[in-house]
Amino acid sequence: MKSILPGATVGVLGSGQLGRMFAIAARRMGYRVHTYSSKSDTPTGQLCDREVCASYDDLDAVRDFARGVDVVTFEFENVPAATVEACAEFGPVRPGWNVLYVAQNRLREKTFLSQNGFPVAPFRVVNSRDDLENALREIGTPSVLKTAGFGYDGKGQTKINAAADAENAWANLGGQEGVLEGWIPFEREVSVVAARGVDGTFAHFGVVENEHANHILDVTIAPANISSKIAVDAIEITRGVLEKLDVVGVLCVEFFLKADGELIINELAPRPHNSGHWTFDACVTSQFEQQLRAVCALPLGSTEQIRPAAMSNLLGDLWQDGEPDWEAALRFPDVKLHLYGKSRAVPGRKMGHLTAFANTPQEAADIARKARAALTKNQQ
Repeated sequence: MKSILPGATVGVLGSGQLGRMFAIAARRMGYRVHTYSSKSDTPTGQLCDREVCASYDDLDAVRDFARGVDVVTFEFENVPAATVEACAEFGPVRPGWNVLYVAQNRLREKTFLSQNGFPVAPFRVVNSRDDLENALREIGTPSVLKTAGFGYDGKGQTKINAAADAENAWANLGGQEGVLEGWIPFEREVSVVAARGVDGTFAHFGVVENEHANHILDVTIAPANISSKIAVDAIEITRGVLEKLDVVGVLCVEFFLKADGELIINELAPRPHNSGHWTFDACVTSQFEQQLRAVCALPLGSTEQIRPAAMSNLLGDLWQDGEPDWEAALRFPDVKLHLYGKSRAVPGRKMGHLTAFANTPQEAADIARKARAALTKNQQ
């Protein structure tokens, strides 16, 4: 497979913070970067050589974009099939459409995982009120009704604690195709970000622990405080997923970890992931550089972690009483600040993150939380 070398142009479908950090890694290595999305002055576009603002359904614009790049990759997975096919007329698209097709729909994702022997919660498809009643009889409660497509950060999900909750859950589905999943009584949530090259080589960033608030990732601790057996199991499951999907690029596997050590796959993300942002500062090769290396058919880089680290997300809520006190956070000498260049702060919107370092992962997490708290201390 011919490598796409520095000096070439990489096209990114999507223009959020993942694309922004990918562009930083790509430009550092001498690549040009073009981005395509329906918005302008985007986090990715601010750092790109070319920002195309057009609909994903405008296939003439998509083809014009694809003609100007040497390879196409993604910073989010909800891209229409026709868009991917139009790009593929002019050069490689990595990861391939098959990976996106599985990951952008919960039903297809759960079906793929189940049919290939990967551990998932029991699930049933729900297309009608009767389907929901039948699924509840088979799976029981508590359970979670989720939209089959376009869900992230807890959106499109309703927990059903008892049969009486079914009516409200069905109403929340809004007529969309749904998936009822059995509730997993997990001890903690962990994830593995990994990469696979065009030659099948595999590299991973270990297992990290993720703490959520209001269904949004709040703090990631790297590495996770788990047994070596659980870590090996999580990495081997992740390797199996990437190989079975024939991924070329980066993919994150999110897990529920039960008290008995059993791992259950929650979701797949076929791209760099929020729980891997710490790698930008803490690893020899970040998840973003690794994505670049994979899609350009280059050798994968070392994923060695230099120091224990933790990441805390910065949501738009922090701007509620004015601009956060950046100087206060930067008084912590082992903290790195990343802001995504978003023009408007909205509660729940990811505006940036902090990465902290320490002698232990838990110490790093404590520093990351304290530095974030300092941003608004004077606003109290």
